Amino acid sequence: MGSVRAPFSTLTLTYFFVKIKKFVSIRGIRGLFFSGGWAINEGEGALICIMDKVIRYIIILAVAAAVLGTSGCKSAKMRDGDEAYDRGEYDAAATIYRKVYNKLTKREDRWQRGECAFMLGECYRHLNQASRAAASYQNALRYEYEDSMAIFYLAQSLHHDGKYKEAIEQYKAFLEKVPGHWASEQGIRGCELAPKWKKEGSRYIVKNAKLFNSRRADFCPMFLDVNADQLYFTSSSEKATGDNKSEITGTKKSDIFFSKKDEKGKWTRPELVEGELNTADDEGITAFSPDGSTMYLARAVRKNAPSSVDIYTSSRSEAKWGAAQKFEITADTLSAYCDPAVSADGKWLIFSSDMPGGQGGKDLWRINLKDKHGTLENLGDQINTPGNERFPYCRDDSTLYFASDGHPGMGGLDLFCARLQPSGMWFIENMGSPMNSPYDDFGITYGKGESGFFSSNRGDGRGYDHIYSFEKPDLKIWISGYVLDKDDEPVPNAIIRIVGNDGSNQKAVGKPDGSFRFDLQRGVDYVMLAGAKGYLNGKQQFSSDPEEADAEYSVDFVLAAATKPQVIEHIFYDFNKATLRPESKTALDEMVQVLKDNPSITIEMAAHTDRVGSEKYNDALSQRRAQSVVDYLVAAGIAPERLKPQGYGKSRPKTVTKRINSQYPQFAEGDTLTEEYISKLSKEDQEAADQINRRTEFQVISTTF
Repeated sequence: MGSVRAPFSTLTLTYFFVKIKKFVSIRGIRGLFFSGGWAINEGEGALICIMDKVIRYIIILAVAAAVLGTSGCKSAKMRDGDEAYDRGEYDAAATIYRKVYNKLTKREDRWQRGECAFMLGECYRHLNQASRAAASYQNALRYEYEDSMAIFYLAQSLHHDGKYKEAIEQYKAFLEKVPGHWASEQGIRGCELAPKWKKEGSRYIVKNAKLFNSRRADFCPMFLDVNADQLYFTSSSEKATGDNKSEITGTKKSDIFFSKKDEKGKWTRPELVEGELNTADDEGITAFSPDGSTMYLARAVRKNAPSSVDIYTSSRSEAKWGAAQKFEITADTLSAYCDPAVSADGKWLIFSSDMPGGQGGKDLWRINLKDKHGTLENLGDQINTPGNERFPYCRDDSTLYFASDGHPGMGGLDLFCARLQPSGMWFIENMGSPMNSPYDDFGITYGKGESGFFSSNRGDGRGYDHIYSFEKPDLKIWISGYVLDKDDEPVPNAIIRIVGNDGSNQKAVGKPDGSFRFDLQRGVDYVMLAGAKGYLNGKQQFSSDPEEADAEYSVDFVLAAATKPQVIEHIFYDFNKATLRPESKTALDEMVQVLKDNPSITIEMAAHTDRVGSEKYNDALSQRRAQSVVDYLVAAGIAPERLKPQGYGKSRPKTVTKRINSQYPQFAEGDTLTEEYISKLSKEDQEAADQINRRTEFQVISTTF
């Protein structure tokens, strides 16, 4: 991780060197094991995670003896920098290395200048200062520093600084020296995906939560409970207790702070937690039992050596937290245990550790809080990688959030969401931009709905973390329309129902003007049904778009009145015949659906002709045409007992409705198209009137079938 979280970061191999010889430089180990293939995973604890303790100590002793002879040629100041670095005191070490670097001005000092530049890069890398780290590694390479890891770390630093094209070039350069290097291949993939994630963005709105942030580090926010009205977080602000500064960061050691909402729902200024919880050591990264009565926290106890990080618990009495007690996970005292999280049901403690048996770097593990014996479990290689997986957060029993630099990301640690599938597999998704950035993004907590807080060191050149709020606004998806009759008149107070295949079921009453509106969900198939007194039911089906974007759908219902004849549009017959033409199929199928949607009605199916021809001929022709329609409906599955064919010939001329008037404005609403009326029209209007009279209609004659 870096400076402000260094007490809780991966324990490096240096920890074990200090146990043997403080002056042994970690870069000597890295170079030695890299040449033998150990640097393939490039987690600084990777070797530790695949060896038992006995083998680790043997290797450390061997390396210590091998590099002992190389330390004597260094200047006293350089050795001081190495010892500070080996203890994890990156801020202090960087100060020493800078002074040494500036004094090495002679040509014969070139190789020492390269080494010093590399170590400066190492310090800045741990301090999360990507730009400075990249510049230092570039200087090291300019002075022909012999350790090729400088190329890889330069690539990482450029990646973390958002310079993706340059980072890809350096990753590829390193792959030429070490084909198949896993971290470089993942780095390239992340650099290729990052611009796409940034361009696509997401619906998240991210803001700096300035009220919670100081001039130092503020990170890992966590709500106390489901009420989401108390927020705890870690901070190294000037308000932190104790006078001693962290040897790693040069700032105060971190403490736990909290803020709560006042009676108006606004957050109050952060305060140190009350009680005996905070000490002179580094405390932070909290989690809580579901009832908020027990806190789990990480504490780094430093005794002139790299920090030993363990998980502690504290109980709350009223508003105060008691002194923290160590939570024993294993008897292994060499591994780090940090980043606690509690499962939604309160059964499991999820945490990160570099203990043996993992995938490499830091892994996510879990242990049963009620019965620790035999329940320690690694979360597996779907979640964990040879990199670092940290800062877990359980939103529910099947949704896990965590930060990782092993899965392809935008740079540094990225936030990921893992959803447990019914098959037992995890579906893991990078949360994208703006939740993620080229810097470290981690430590997420959800409050009400799709909102909460997380931490990031984006936009801070010193590498300090700050707290950010996030919110994912609800999608505005709705459907609206009108319920009308076949004459385009509004049907007031219609009942509209909408049922989704997601189990949703909504009901609304249309307004007097026939309008209605429903809120929807994306990617759902819906069936809508509209009905009103005196009208037949109407049905519509549609699917909402699965894309994450606001959308409005429009659908109108045209209901057939049950009390008057209803024209069936677009029914066509052959000239002077009763044979239905193929283009009538759509209208006939719609009629089939109307009858299925209204299973209790019986109808008269009526056919009408124009004024041409004798009454006897037209009566017979219209009867045959009505029977043709009935035959089609019966063949489609409608009971014949529900259908009465009736031919009216030219005996019932059509009266002009509002809808007919809108289509044929030459005919006034209310006029009846009799033979006498038509005879006074122009030849063109006579043809139009005859066409209106040639129609097929149905009328409800019973509602009790």
